[in-house]
Amino acid sequence: MNEYVSVLKKYAVFDGRAARKEFWMFTLISLLITIGLSIVDNILGWTGTLSGLYTLAVFIPTLAVSVRRLHDIGYSGWWLLLCLVPFIGALVILVFWVMDSQTGANKYGPSPKGAAPAAPVAPPPAPPAPPAA
Repeated sequence: MNEYVSVLKKYAVFDGRAARKEFWMFTLISLLITIGLSIVDNILGWTGTLSGLYTLAVFIPTLAVSVRRLHDIGYSGWWLLLCLVPFIGALVILVFWVMDSQTGANKYGPSPKGAAPAAPVAPPPAPPAPPAA
């Protein structure tokens, strides 16, 4: 739930990076809210009024977190326009969203996962064997 709220707090922030967890938790919670509102719409006999208003309200945060997710893997947010290509474009964007973050900082900012892992340190060399007698 914290990821959902953090995306809403960054309502129209298109710069920076969004981790995979932040993106997918926001997407999951938004989907569940939309389904719940659609059920309420059907019970009340409305034709998608509540779910439509919710979708409209979260359109900009959804767009912003999508762009930040692309930044996290090192791609420009303009790649999101690939969704305009029927089927193939959306499939490519889905693959991008599933990819793991770039380690360390990239041109869009520091990694949301924290600092890059340190390079492994080689163990010190073994002491020389004693001379044979």
